[in-house]
Amino acid sequence: MNLTDPIFTDADAARAHLENLQWANGRNCPHCGNVDNSVLLTGKSTRPGLYKCRDCRKPFSVTVGTLFERSHVPLNKWVLATYLLSASKKGMSSHQLSRMLDVTYKTAWFMAHRIREAMRDDTPFPMGGNGTMVEADETFFGREKGALPGRKGARQKNKVLSLVDRETGRAKSFVVSNFKMETLAPILTANIAREAVLMTDEAHHYKAVGRTFAGHESVNHSQVEYVRKDQPAIHTNTVEGYYSIFKRGMRGVYQHCGVQHLHRYVAEFDSRYSNRSGVGTDDTARSDKALSMIGGKRLTYRRSNGLQAA
Repeated sequence: MNLTDPIFTDADAARAHLENLQWANGRNCPHCGNVDNSVLLTGKSTRPGLYKCRDCRKPFSVTVGTLFERSHVPLNKWVLATYLLSASKKGMSSHQLSRMLDVTYKTAWFMAHRIREAMRDDTPFPMGGNGTMVEADETFFGREKGALPGRKGARQKNKVLSLVDRETGRAKSFVVSNFKMETLAPILTANIAREAVLMTDEAHHYKAVGRTFAGHESVNHSQVEYVRKDQPAIHTNTVEGYYSIFKRGMRGVYQHCGVQHLHRYVAEFDSRYSNRSGVGTDDTARSDKALSMIGGKRLTYRRSNGLQAA
């Protein structure tokens, strides 16, 4: 996409673009839910893009009830920030966004987290629905809050579980407190179809839950087994490839991340991986998908008892 496109430089063009994405099925009132029963207000003192519902008589714009509501940042900068974050394979730091958007670091940080929240896809969609293979693996990043200085080992680190559907290329990750069977099993059963084949390494916590699926295959990394050339091949290389992108981004771009924000960072990497060019989605389509998902989500970061909201 051309970065001189009017949607990146003009607030009115950006608003029209958002309206096309948010109201693709009709202009709905966020207050009462009625569709295509509103009128554009054109008074001299009326801000651009303001409509009034004929049913509930309340005014609204395309940002009401979305992550962009009450923001003083021009909409064209929101659209540009969403595109930049969606198009950068390993992410973009808030300092870099601050320089490119000409906003303060604090504003860029807030914007980036709101965009990550838009990228979070909670739509129920069990993986492996056609009896295909779903790879599962876990990794660590950073240190848990309260970890003792100098201590090493898994117990001191933040923990992430990831699932990757081999057929669709879709990834979904979860920040978890531990890798025990009672923690992982509900996540696997809720997100993987029963007819799927679970693909893991030799970790014992997958064995019991693996029996609930159509099949469970594993490779033994401790015995230097990484691929078993069956049909289809038995390996966890796909999810490990996803982790290689995740780790490069988190260590090379973001560097530091508190556990209270980690779930949004993994949502960001999930979104880009699941909608990458390899599965037929370009940068523009990836950005538009994120913009279409800003509705019904709010992230205020208001302070309570001296703490910042997660």
